[in-house]
Amino acid sequence: MTPPIAQPANAPQDDLQWIATFLDAQAADLGAARNTLLAYGRDLKDVASWLAHKNRAFGSASRDDIEAYLIACDAEGLARATRARRLSAIKQIYRFAFDEGWRSDNPAIQIKGPGRKKALPKTLEVIEVDRLLDAARQSGRSTADRLRNTCLMELLYATGMRVSELVGLPVAAARGDPRMLLVLGKGGKERMVPLSPPARDALAAWLTTRDAAEEAAVAKGAAPSRFLFPSRGKSGHLTRHRFYLLIKEFAVTGGLPPEAVSPHTLRHAFATHLLTNGADLRAIQALLGHADIATTEIYTHVLDARLSELVLEHHPLARKDTGSDTPPQPGDDDATD
Repeated sequence: MTPPIAQPANAPQDDLQWIATFLDAQAADLGAARNTLLAYGRDLKDVASWLAHKNRAFGSASRDDIEAYLIACDAEGLARATRARRLSAIKQIYRFAFDEGWRSDNPAIQIKGPGRKKALPKTLEVIEVDRLLDAARQSGRSTADRLRNTCLMELLYATGMRVSELVGLPVAAARGDPRMLLVLGKGGKERMVPLSPPARDALAAWLTTRDAAEEAAVAKGAAPSRFLFPSRGKSGHLTRHRFYLLIKEFAVTGGLPPEAVSPHTLRHAFATHLLTNGADLRAIQALLGHADIATTEIYTHVLDARLSELVLEHHPLARKDTGSDTPPQPGDDDATD
C-alpha cells in the first residue's frame, strides 16, 4: 500500500471545501452548466464518503485508494457509464488540485477507466417525427398550451437544440421574425442555427399569445419574464423535467412507444435526417454545438446501421425464403440504375 500523501498548508481543510472550491472554479472559469456541476458534486461527495470510511481524504488519498474505490463501485454493480463518469470527476478534481498546488502529484492521472459502451443513439423516422408534431398541435388544455407545445417541438426538430438550451431560450432571441436563432450552449459557447418556415410560423404564433399573457400578468403586478417559455417556478422558465413529461404525452397521443421518445431523441433525429439528406458532417457539428467532430461522427454509424437494416428487410436476396430460380421480371435492366 502506497503511504498517504502529506497535504500542503494552502489546500482546503476538508473534502467538502475541496469539492466546493473545485465546483466554483468550474462554474467561473469554464462556464460549466448547472446540471454538470450537480453531477460532479454528487459523484465527488460519494468518493469523499468512501474515502472517509478508509480514514483517507482527497488530500491524502493515493492511487491505490482511488483504484480500490473504483473496484468497490464495480462490486456494487454500478453501470459502466456511472463508473466512467465518477473516474472522470476524480481526474478533474485532481488535475485542478495539482494546478492549484494542493497536491504535488496527481494520483489519478494514470488510472484507466472502464470506458463507455458506444451504443448508437436512438432516432426516429421522419413519419414518426410528423406524428409527434401533430400530437403537439392537439395536446394541451388551452389554445395557449397547444401553441406553446407546437412551438417547442418545431424548434427542437428544426434546430437540434439540447433540451436545456430550448427551455432556457431568452425571448429576446426570438424577436423580429428571425431566420437564425442565437443559442447559448455548453461552456457558454454561442452558435447560430437556422429556423425552418414551420418553426418560424410556430414561433410567431406562440409569441403573440405569450406576449398577451405577459402583459396581463404584468398589469396585475407580476414581474416580466425574460424567457420565451416562462413559468412561475423557481427557474422562471419551463423545466427540463416538465418538457420531458410533455414529450412522453405527445408520444402516446401520436401512437408511439413513450420509452422510445425523449427530447434527446429529437436531437438525434435532426442530425440523422440532415445526414441522410446529404448535409456535411462539419455543418452538422456546428449546428449541434459539438466541440469535437468525433462526437458528431456517431451519426454516420447510425446511418450505416439503418441502411443495413433496410437492405436486410427489403432486398430480395436477403430474404431466407427467396429461391435462386426466380425468373427475371420486366424492367429488371441494369441500365435503369
